Parts: sequence; structure tokens; C-alpha cells
Amino acid sequence: MTAPTVKPVLCRVHFRAVPAGISLSSITKIIAGQPRPAVLGGNSSIPRYSIFAAEPVESFEFRDRQDKPFEQLQSFLEKYKLEKSPHSIPDHPPLPGWIGFFSYPLAHYIEKLPHLATDDLKMPLIYLAFYDKTIVYDHKTEQYLLIVLEYPGQRQTVDEKFRQLQTWLDDAAVGADPCVCPNNNFNIVGATGRSPLHFTANMTRDYYFDAIKKIKRHILDGDVYQINFSRRFSCNFTADPVDCFLWQNRHNPSPLSAFLSCADWSIVSASPELFLRIEDDAILTRPIKGTRPRKNDANREEFNRRQYEALLRSEKDTAELVMIVDLERNDLARVCVPGTRHVSRPRTIEAYPTVFHADADIAGRLPRPNDAALFCDILRAVFPGGSITGAPKIRAMEIIEELEPTARGVYTGCIGHIGIDFNAALNIAIRTIIIHRRKAYLQTGGGIVADSDPHAEWEEMLLKADALLTGLETIQSRPKHEQIISPELREVRQ
Repeated sequence: MTAPTVKPVLCRVHFRAVPAGISLSSITKIIAGQPRPAVLGGNSSIPRYSIFAAEPVESFEFRDRQDKPFEQLQSFLEKYKLEKSPHSIPDHPPLPGWIGFFSYPLAHYIEKLPHLATDDLKMPLIYLAFYDKTIVYDHKTEQYLLIVLEYPGQRQTVDEKFRQLQTWLDDAAVGADPCVCPNNNFNIVGATGRSPLHFTANMTRDYYFDAIKKIKRHILDGDVYQINFSRRFSCNFTADPVDCFLWQNRHNPSPLSAFLSCADWSIVSASPELFLRIEDDAILTRPIKGTRPRKNDANREEFNRRQYEALLRSEKDTAELVMIVDLERNDLARVCVPGTRHVSRPRTIEAYPTVFHADADIAGRLPRPNDAALFCDILRAVFPGGSITGAPKIRAMEIIEELEPTARGVYTGCIGHIGIDFNAALNIAIRTIIIHRRKAYLQTGGGIVADSDPHAEWEEMLLKADALLTGLETIQSRPKHEQIISPELREVRQ
């Protein structure tokens, strides 16, 4: 890539600790009311921090049929630069920088793939906004930090930025927690409809089963070992998108959740899957392969034990993860120092509110601390994540393009944060709802291999959709005990 032609704007970082005691849902609600809000969730491990931002300085979009996405991206990322390292600060949190997403169809600019799926939403392939002030919550210490950047030509002074962040916190402290409401029902803010949710899908049941047959034929012919195949749901949406995010955080909490909103779209992600974590010259990916249902009712203990054991001992799910770990080791080899790639955490079963997942960690060392040029090289090497394509990756993506009738868009791309120091955390955009012009879209799927049971894959796909559709239904419809659940989801729950 060519060197930048414009001298970067040098930024200094300022921190200010503030007392805790304000709920994350309350600050989320306040941030959601600001221009171009961004909320990224966290937990006590990866990622350790939640990030709240609004009022970006500027944004960058790249759309399909434009040219040179990575060159344009690099130029945008090189506009601002950290003046000096903040690494003398113990356990320094994520710094202000860029928050946004990379859509799955960006893969067309990395590999030569057919353009067959219909792009009906026409979302950007890349969307990043640059934020010069953030509120960060540390889940380990349970403390808030206000962090601002200082640079020449800024629109607000450092003190004005701190005052703005403090005002948002003060406003959140005054308001009631929007997730706590009488009778344990979600507080529907802005919902207008009282009728049950009616959703449509981009393929019929017969189409789905026929596609599974075609995938198995490709596997028997030796084209691929595995394909991640998905189905999209859509429904009308009349509520406030942030209420959907708050419902998911309450009933389906995920360590890599995200809420972004722009002029005519919002994104609600309840993703549990880490695509990339980059800290200086260390890089990590954590693919998920293998899912089983999990209950939270009074009879959960024996059911959950059986599901956990079934996933732990499943030869099919173990083989799937082994294939994807090998694929992602090879992807990381393109950017890592030779000999540094390794499986830093073997296959592990993790519990989430509605499911068990199996995952593993693959880590490596970069040739230098991350920067704009290296980040673009990393994206071109590993995007999209192998866990949501299949193996071999390129042939798997070609088959996905042939069989899935609508373009995936943000689904199975990635969402997250790139700090001014180029430390980054990006999720795999699964369990993700796109709200676009008063309609909600979500997509779920799974890995298909030679011995996949089509009926079991169908049920797993619906299981993954259940929590998302339930959230959409609950915040738009009648109270939980009066809801009319779709026959497909009722069958899954039984």
C-alpha cells in the first residue's frame, strides 16, 4: 500500500476516573439518544471493558461497486495518530478511536467470488466512525473511566469533552434503570404494535433441505469439508432499537454485544464469538463450533448436564472445530511471525443463557505492533472468519453465494472497536439484528458436514433464532404470558 499523503493529526490521551453506581442499561439509554451512538459490551475476561460513545468527529463508509476499499480504509485510519504510547498506565483500557463494522460481502474484494445473492438492504461494506471521547466501564474493577483525545483543530476543548461525558453519566444517574419494571416484564419504550410477531424467511423449509442435499453432494465430491449455511428472518419493527438491545442484554447477555445506530439503520448484536483481539503485537481469534440448547427453568439441572455432555463428547462437533482451528491457523500464518501461531486454549465448552457453545483460542505474534497498514493486511488475511464460512474457505464462500438467496450484509462480518493505539476487539456478527427502515432482519445457521442430520441442523438454526425473535416479539407485542409464539419456535422450545 502507498504511504499516506497527509500528515496525521497527533493525539494525546486524557483519563478521568469517576465513581461507579450507574447501571450499564441506564447509560446505554442515554447514549442511544445522542447522534450516531455506539455501545460495545464486555465482561470480566474478553473483552474486559464496555465502551460507550456518541457524537463522532467523522465517519467512513465504503459501499459495494466502489474501488480499493483497503487503500481507502488505510487512509482513513492514518488521519489520526497517538502522540506517545500510553502503556505506562497499568492495565490501560481501550482508547477512543474507531467503532463500526465490516460486512461479510467485503470478501468479494479479497477473493474472486460470484455476485449471485441479492443485496436488498444495501448496507455499507465498511462503516467506521471516529470518536474522540468515550465512557469506559471496567468489569473487573467495576469502575467508570472518562477518556478523551486532545489534538489540533478539535471542535471541543478537553474540559468540554469531559463535561459532555459527565453530563451523560449524570443524566443516566437521574433516570430509572430501563430494564427494571413491574411484574418482571420488559419496559416497552416506543412500541406501538400489540399484535403477535409475524416473520418471513428468505427460504422455505423445502429449499433449506434441498440446499443441505446440495452441500452434502459438494462434500462427497471433495469440493469442501464443511459449509456454514444460514437462513434469514425478517419482520416489521416499530419499537426503539435500543430497547431490543437492552432486552438482549437482560435475557440473552453476550460478552461481545454491540449497539450501533445511524440515519436509517441500527444494529443490535448479542454475539458470543470473538473474531479478533489485537494488543500491541499479539493477535487472538476464538472460533465457535458446536451448539446445544440450555435451559434456565426449575428443571434445568439434569437437562443441562445431558446437553453439556453431548456437546463435549460429540465427534461431529469436535471435528468441525478442529477443521476451523486449522483453517484459522493458516489464515494467521499470513500475518504472524513464523513459529508463533499456536492453540493457546484447546476446545472448551462454555455456557450462555440459552445455549452451550464449544470454542478454542488460536494466538500468534505480529511482526510489529499493530498500525493502519498492518490492520488492513490482517483483514485481508483472515476476513471473514472461518467459523462462519466453512473449509476450504474460498470454495465454501462460492457455494454460500450460490445457495443463500440474499446477501448476508453485516451478518457474519464483524463489529467492534479499533483504538487510537490500534489495539482492537472485533466480534463475529452472529446473533445480530439489523433494523433497517422499520424492518428487522436476523440470520442464523450452522456448519454442515458429511454426517450432518438435516433435521437436527434445522432445529439448531431455529434454536439460535429463538432468543432474537423472542426479543423482537416481546418489546413490540403483548406481555410475555399473552404472547402467541410462532409454531416453529414453539416446536423448538418443546
